[in-house]
Amino acid sequence: MLEMTQTQKFGWTRRLPLLLILLVAAVGAFTLKDYLSFEALRDNREALIAVRDSNFAVTVLGFLLTYVVIVAFSLPGALIATLTGGFLFGTFGGSALSVTAATLGATVIFLAARNGLGEKLKARMDAAEGTVGKIAKGLDENQWSMLFFMRLVPVVPFFVANLVPAFLAVPLHRYVISTFLGIIPGSLVYSSVGAGLGEVFARGETPNLGIIFEPHILLPILGLSALSVLPVLIKAITGKKDL
Repeated sequence: MLEMTQTQKFGWTRRLPLLLILLVAAVGAFTLKDYLSFEALRDNREALIAVRDSNFAVTVLGFLLTYVVIVAFSLPGALIATLTGGFLFGTFGGSALSVTAATLGATVIFLAARNGLGEKLKARMDAAEGTVGKIAKGLDENQWSMLFFMRLVPVVPFFVANLVPAFLAVPLHRYVISTFLGIIPGSLVYSSVGAGLGEVFARGETPNLGIIFEPHILLPILGLSALSVLPVLIKAITGKKDL
């Protein structure tokens, strides 16, 4: 009885980081919308530029830390943070910082979810029969392709792409590499929009945040997505498990 109680306590201890993230995410969704918004960026743009020009290194570190917290706790504002990165550091500088911070933040929530629920859920899925078991087996056999696909397709929520691999016990190195590389296209697009915000603000306009769904941008990204799942299709057609 005592041993069982200690096991249960240990299980709850492992779940605490994930529960904390979910709690902060729920609170942040209602309390931070006005602070992590395009309007907030527009109204504070001159102060941000002044801070960047007076102390560039501190601004970079502050941006990285803020972005990591936003992603790690699934707070609203990741898109605005990417725009801000482009606005302050240019298309490529902003994109490099955003991709790095987003990968670090995503790794935090991945580890919290995997330690809290991932191993137990993965064991249940491996033991399952029928459709659930087939899905789990299919994902195991095509992890690289599916990880890149989830990151590249614009309609897959970032939060979902963070949690699903954790629940399927994806190796950490695969998760980090696919996250870092997979979010580069989207980050470049929105960082470039951010880099042009100075002119947008001067005209009193609002940027086109749906630009990623325009054909000249969406089609290349969908092409990359198709390439990511090509090995899966080839396996399905040829019946070969290893290519």
